[in-house]
Amino acid sequence: MDHAAPSSGIAGDVYQVAGELVANAVEAALYREIRVRFVREVRTVMLAVWDSSDAMPVLRPIVELSLEEIVPDARALEPGHNAGTRGRGLPIVQALAAECGVTRTEPHGKWVWARVAF
Repeated sequence: MDHAAPSSGIAGDVYQVAGELVANAVEAALYREIRVRFVREVRTVMLAVWDSSDAMPVLRPIVELSLEEIVPDARALEPGHNAGTRGRGLPIVQALAAECGVTRTEPHGKWVWARVAF
């Protein structure tokens, strides 16, 4: 049986995926409970975040821009201004995870999960 430790490269991927999933749950739950679960499996780390919202995550398409389309945003540093900076979390999770998905729970809520391979 192979008991080798996962490579240090997986830590960054796990942190990034966990951050994205928790940030989405915090926004969805709006001051209600969230739960976080990490499980080491054979050659993967399973991350799961539960929130009480019944709203399902929405995967927004990534829009590619040319250099000519990128212009400075004078309001970029203003508190609460997030034009064009939202909706990148789930594509990041998909890129880093070997597998990801959503499982509804009864009577409400959902687990959003991802497996990061090493």
